[in-house]
Amino acid sequence: MPLEPVSQGLLQQLAEERQPPISEQTPALARMTGPIFAGMSGRGPEVAEVRNLKLNGVDGERFRVRALIPEGEPQSVIVYFHGGGWVLGDIDLQYDHLGRDLANRTQSTVVLVNYRKAPEHRFPTAIDDSYIGLCWAAEHAAEFAEPGAPLIVAGDSAGGNIAAVMTLWARDREGPSIDYQALVYPVTDCDVDTPSYVDPENQLMLNRDTMIWFWDHYLPDREARTHPDASPLRAPDLSGLPPALVYVCQYDPLHDEGVAYARALEEAGVPVTLAEAEGQMHIYFQMANILPGYETGIGLVSEHIRAFIDHHSSTAPGATSAQKEATSDA
Repeated sequence: MPLEPVSQGLLQQLAEERQPPISEQTPALARMTGPIFAGMSGRGPEVAEVRNLKLNGVDGERFRVRALIPEGEPQSVIVYFHGGGWVLGDIDLQYDHLGRDLANRTQSTVVLVNYRKAPEHRFPTAIDDSYIGLCWAAEHAAEFAEPGAPLIVAGDSAGGNIAAVMTLWARDREGPSIDYQALVYPVTDCDVDTPSYVDPENQLMLNRDTMIWFWDHYLPDREARTHPDASPLRAPDLSGLPPALVYVCQYDPLHDEGVAYARALEEAGVPVTLAEAEGQMHIYFQMANILPGYETGIGLVSEHIRAFIDHHSSTAPGATSAQKEATSDA
């Protein structure tokens, strides 16, 4: 189906404003678009509690995390890694809105990790920070959710890349135990010559040149980009990873690598659901109150997470007969 009309209108508006593409900007200039879109999204929904704190990175420098706790008893802890090509984005603008919405829709505590960005902090700083944030969330899970609640990782674009890498690190480092992963149009490989990368219809808000720009800032050594810590699709073994939702979108340079990652997980014996946002372009998932794809997307991701939480609760030790029967009927 064609690109949905509101996205077409946004692209037309940007074209009329003659904004230079990200690939022709400095990181500092490109980061100025974040507050503009955040203002269009507006403040996210209220949650019961917000906790902000700083953690120490492996180099001793500090970075921030934010826990968004919904009303009632949280049913899981979701550690969310934001997108932005490892260069843009933070937890104060659109992703605070997204995190609040996700927390309320899934009845879960959402922990946003403000990993440090390239080029000031190149690979592997983002994944080092993210693993520290993940471990912190796991260690404090009893403060954020009921006992035995699942630990979930999620993220979009570069954040989906980080979430995928976190599952590999957690498996290979024997913890923390991740129960589920939700990857939204994730970066899974460094190959910029796939059919979806070079398709003229996919050269929209994110295009091939911009992804090359992101990679050049994040990890200039092209040979090093093939390491699974940067390109999880190239991991020699994907077995033993948590069940996954891989959610790609139709008009996206990253479409093919997302599909390839879902298939690779399936071949490795990992339960996986592959879904596609038809008529949507890359970036829709962070565009609350801007693109209609956001509402559909956050709804789909939340639905899958809720279904997993319900299944996890009904099959966990101590589940009631009613819970087990409900799962069996489903």
